[in-house]
Amino acid sequence: MTVHFIGAGPGAPDLVTVRGLKLIQRCPVILYAGSLVPKDLLAEAKPDALVIDTGPLHLDEIIAHIVRADEAGQDVARVHSGDPSLYGAIAEQMRRLDALGIAYDVVPGVPAYAAAAAALKRELTLPNVAQSVVLTRTAVRASSMPEGETLEAFARTGATLAIHLSINNLAKVVRETEPFYGPDCPVVIAYRVGWPDQAFLHGKLADIRERVKASGITRTALILIGPVLGDTAFDDSRLYAKDHSHVCREG
Repeated sequence: MTVHFIGAGPGAPDLVTVRGLKLIQRCPVILYAGSLVPKDLLAEAKPDALVIDTGPLHLDEIIAHIVRADEAGQDVARVHSGDPSLYGAIAEQMRRLDALGIAYDVVPGVPAYAAAAAALKRELTLPNVAQSVVLTRTAVRASSMPEGETLEAFARTGATLAIHLSINNLAKVVRETEPFYGPDCPVVIAYRVGWPDQAFLHGKLADIRERVKASGITRTALILIGPVLGDTAFDDSRLYAKDHSHVCREG
């Protein structure tokens, strides 16, 4: 048997990859993160599939379900939200499976920051404005941040920031980024991207805390910060310039 770690995407059931969907349709055992994986996606499972919400379970209980499936020779679809490589907590599960000699693979998914940019119709990297995107978070109740991975360090680069799991730490986010981006830097709060109730709050570093407080948003929100989110001037990329040649086109 094989455990398939599958990224379900940010919320809309049709944003899962074809590969991930086929595995969900085929696997006799499905373990899914119930708080963020859309129920419509699970409707694609076989009628007799064992479908288990891992939200209330701790790691030992999750692994126990996988071990039982392994003993029965049943493939497992381990379904996570977004892309499992980002804050997916799959590394600790894979470490356990390595020790047990249980085979696994990983199917990527659409990450929240990409889905948010698509919904906003924004490119997060613009020529001569920002050419990097930093995916990060802050420490609240979860794991601490490694030394050196600070918001100040990332903000100093001027890159577009995509800050996960930090909406309840917004005061710290504003305090540590405003000195580098300025109070008028555009901010977008992307709430439950891809779900029917998705919402976007637009503001600036100077006023985004008040806007979020008024909205009542306290979880499942991504913080995007950077000038690419505003009406900023930017140069055309060189990719399609008439005088630019590359392997597919002569200049």
